[in-house]
Amino acid sequence: MRFYNQSKLANAAFGWELHRRLTAAGSAVRSVLAHPGYTSTNLQTSAPVGMVKILFGRILAPLAQSPAHGALPQMYAATAPDVESGHFIGPGGVAELRGAPKRVQLASAATDPQVGGRLWELSEHLTDVRFVIPSEGRMRGR
Repeated sequence: MRFYNQSKLANAAFGWELHRRLTAAGSAVRSVLAHPGYTSTNLQTSAPVGMVKILFGRILAPLAQSPAHGALPQMYAATAPDVESGHFIGPGGVAELRGAPKRVQLASAATDPQVGGRLWELSEHLTDVRFVIPSEGRMRGR
């Protein structure tokens, strides 16, 4: 679970860093983050036998929402006209486990510019890919 949580934090920090860079460049492109809440997928049941599989695959399973409902925050984030770059969309119910999509709060570590900048640099180094965000003027041929 620690590695899973760390990977989710990295996803959020990277998405926020992309938002920050797009905004700084004056780009109209948006970076929007979304999470499905607690959705009943094979992620819980395919875990090795142990506490995670027992807890999430059996005991807490009744709290999970269907995959169709879990997809709603992502669909909302991609299509709702009121969603802006930098927003984080998730289920609006208790503890963001389930419910209708709404804007939710990112963990403060995900919005730390030092964390995001370092993750961006490390990603570029490990992939040997440099992603340059052109300014809005350069995108339109100015």
